[in-house]
Amino acid sequence: MNATFVAYIDESGDEGFSFDRGSSEWFALSAVITRKAKDLETVKVVDQIRTQLGKPDKKPLHFRDLKHEQRLPFVDAISKADLRTVSVLVHKPSIKEPEKFQKRYQLYFYAVRYLFERVSWYCRDHRTPHDEGDGSAEIVFSNRSGMSYEEMKEYLNFLKTQTGFFNVQIEWGIIKPDLITAFTAGKRMGLQIADAVASSFYYAVQSSQYGYTEDRYARMLKPVVYHREGRYLGYGLKFWPGEMEGVLQNEARFGWVREQYK
Repeated sequence: MNATFVAYIDESGDEGFSFDRGSSEWFALSAVITRKAKDLETVKVVDQIRTQLGKPDKKPLHFRDLKHEQRLPFVDAISKADLRTVSVLVHKPSIKEPEKFQKRYQLYFYAVRYLFERVSWYCRDHRTPHDEGDGSAEIVFSNRSGMSYEEMKEYLNFLKTQTGFFNVQIEWGIIKPDLITAFTAGKRMGLQIADAVASSFYYAVQSSQYGYTEDRYARMLKPVVYHREGRYLGYGLKFWPGEMEGVLQNEARFGWVREQYK
């Protein structure tokens, strides 16, 4: 049977640990979830914003290349669209054993695991009797240069054997490794939305060269962030590692988390 949902996945920041040589402190990985039956209608928000901004037809929108005043209507349109978002925010300097995550893909795969858990929970809890398909989610990654998606599938199949151990909580009837694909943002418009979401939360946590963060986009996106019974943290917004908890509660730059995403 066909999938019921589609999850578009993109990232912001990098996976490096050379902070004195330009590596970002944060790595953000986000998913944008739509119902497959309404997917085309939903992702047309990109066409609407492209027209509004006067951008050429078919040219992909890259959030980092837009000016602040152009990003605002893009984020506003996303916040009103028929979709849900999940984001995993990794603070690399807080990782206790960083050497474990400096091997190829290890940090990325670990973030993917947390992301897939939450995507699968959302899809499991929001499937209705009227939905088409078998309840699974088609997974569409933004194509990464050099990434081996076969290795990712192997990693996921390994995680499948660990379900029930090591706190792996992916719903495997929804996340099926064989349904993973990768495209450029120009081929699947939903990836342009995922890029905007990942970048929005990245800018909310990553300080600029002048020491400032920009949390306005993250605040605006709240209406489409996945939550369960009003709880956002741990669901649509996952911070890792856990050592960040004290920082989130005490530092002024994370006021948007305390005020908007309790």
